[in-house]
Amino acid sequence: MGNPPSLYFNAGMFVFEPSLVTYESLLKTLKITQPTPFAEQDFLNMFFKDIYKPIPLIYNLVLAMLWRHPENVELEKVKVVHYCAAGSKPWRYTGKEANMQREDIKMLVQKWWDIYNDESLDYRTSAAEGGTETVNLQPFLVALSEVGAVHFVAAPSAASSVGSKWVFVYSVALAKSLVDKMSL
Repeated sequence: MGNPPSLYFNAGMFVFEPSLVTYESLLKTLKITQPTPFAEQDFLNMFFKDIYKPIPLIYNLVLAMLWRHPENVELEKVKVVHYCAAGSKPWRYTGKEANMQREDIKMLVQKWWDIYNDESLDYRTSAAEGGTETVNLQPFLVALSEVGAVHFVAAPSAASSVGSKWVFVYSVALAKSLVDKMSL
């Protein structure tokens, strides 16, 4: 039968250890890779296919797991929810799409709004109220201004349905620039 296909991860929650070697290799590979339906997600899966290790569901619960594999979901332990099912984006939620009328989905959408509306989590509010921790955005803004033009490929996937553009090259260049600035 041959080898099973590589695992495929959802790049909405993706953790990796950055390095300049990886950065250079990503850019070199990107230059010779044709665009694909899921843009950066397909590219990252291809690039990291031999070293990818899945993170536990509690750190990246894709909502479809609730109805496809409920036996694998411990909802009370979930830390990160990936609202990628059709109709699940909390700011667009209507409950009319398939599976969106479920009580667990409604609860997770409400939880998202509760966190979104929690003003105690707004760093600007905390700083204005005499909080001790301030955020220095200057290195970020300098690096952002030095990166230059944004290069992108329009994503023909779900990303384009929210008006997103694929800015992976820009993001990698920005990350490298930030690393360079922060190490000075």
